[in-house]
Amino acid sequence: MTFTEEIKRRRTFAIIAHPDAGKTTLTEKLLLFGGAIQTAGAVKSNKIKKSTTSDFMEIEKQRGISVSTSVMAFDYKNYKVNILDTPGHEDFAEDTYRTLSAVDSVIMVIDCVKGVEPQTRKLLEVCRMRNTPVIVFINKLDREGQNAFDLLDEIEKELKIKVRPMTWPIGIGKSFKGVYNLTQSSLNLFEGDNKTTLGETITIKDINDPLIDKRVGSDFATQLREDVDLIDGVYDELNVQKYLDGQISPVFFGSAVNNFGIHELLDCFVEIAPFPKERDTDNGIIAPENPKFSGFIFKIHANLDPKHRDRIAFLRICSGKFERNKYYFNVREKKELRFSNPTAFMAQQKSVIDEAFPGDVIGLYDAGNFKIGDSLTEGASFQFKGIPSFSPELFRYVTNMDPMKTKQLQKGLEQLTDEGVAQLFTKKVDGRKVIGTVGALQFEVIQHRLKSEYNASASFDQINLYKALWISSTDKKKLDAFMQDRNAHIAFDKEERPVFLAESPWLLQMAQEKFPDIQFHLKSEF
Repeated sequence: MTFTEEIKRRRTFAIIAHPDAGKTTLTEKLLLFGGAIQTAGAVKSNKIKKSTTSDFMEIEKQRGISVSTSVMAFDYKNYKVNILDTPGHEDFAEDTYRTLSAVDSVIMVIDCVKGVEPQTRKLLEVCRMRNTPVIVFINKLDREGQNAFDLLDEIEKELKIKVRPMTWPIGIGKSFKGVYNLTQSSLNLFEGDNKTTLGETITIKDINDPLIDKRVGSDFATQLREDVDLIDGVYDELNVQKYLDGQISPVFFGSAVNNFGIHELLDCFVEIAPFPKERDTDNGIIAPENPKFSGFIFKIHANLDPKHRDRIAFLRICSGKFERNKYYFNVREKKELRFSNPTAFMAQQKSVIDEAFPGDVIGLYDAGNFKIGDSLTEGASFQFKGIPSFSPELFRYVTNMDPMKTKQLQKGLEQLTDEGVAQLFTKKVDGRKVIGTVGALQFEVIQHRLKSEYNASASFDQINLYKALWISSTDKKKLDAFMQDRNAHIAFDKEERPVFLAESPWLLQMAQEKFPDIQFHLKSEF
């Protein structure tokens, strides 16, 4: 297979949703249908003992939520599919936003009972910033939910995006009979009692085929025909180019937990979803066909395998071919690095690879050389754009609960904050450690991981802070004078850059007015 063919067969996408919409369950079923796993796990289940492939961290299994993006890859119909399952909970939004910089398209899951939810809106805004193509999967049709037309209206109104139904539900909840494939004139029937095998798929001549009446009943058949007439009158045919430009979203209906509607979604996705596209850098556009390798780090994960205490950097390949044991250039560090064990992922499980192509996401064992946003090239010096970093919103003092484990705590804090889930600051006046996050649940996750992965105990104590802002000035004397004047409010980040800890908006405004030559930055890159 040629280099260009390898690029064009790749589909790299993220699954996004509000918490509990069924995102991780959908991921699991896509892996099942793609032949990547033999048995689907459950996020929360009394009957199914296997947990999901993507929720592999201990706290994820306990809480039944995703707290970290996981990467899975499989082959389907000669396509190479790379799935990134993202956290839905808003407290882990930073991980999700960064992941969206590493994908070419998105599948958005919406709960048919709850409709469009707050986190769905936020995530779609990020997609719209990049014109990322979005396919919608309306989930949980086996439950009593909203009318399908009402859901489509809500999506168009709330998310400000045009839609085109590709499949259509027959009934809902207890009366759910199946879905009609609008593009292939086929009927996928629902088997209500069997939760693990697919229902029957029937090919019919057209929407007026009497076989529909025979299989779902005349009332449901009549309603289906009326719905299809309305769909054809109200919604435009799917224009693939408009989908690729992020202007229209194909919509599929189904029930991920019952394996329903997944096949139609997957078949359409690999056909129309974009293959890897060009990427913007501070030195111009980089095309995937460029023979010189380049890529960027969008995530770092410590202790992916707790037994080996490894640290993995997630690399999205943007151009050229990555080869094992070849030297590549870390642009920020200006250092050549060689990787003897680059890995492909199935969440926590890894396999060593010899080569990878644009669109692929691979893992690089990292001894502390990488930071989120780093570019890796074949010698060229440029940085990829569009990898966001956020100023923390919540802050806590770190108190060591076991002085005998001080080194373990320090190592744990360093490695976990390298992942980008939190910022670590050290106060200038007394050396106290301050952790800043974008969500309260992050503190619980960090505390749990410190204990389980580093055997370190810490408590997080309240600190009254409004913002942590990086400070700079063209006049070093004035910067020194400011730091002296505000000594009790100065801290340093992990790179030893000075940070101003503002206790209130008023105190920040006072500092800005009194020291006009000091610049205050909400991001660490300036």
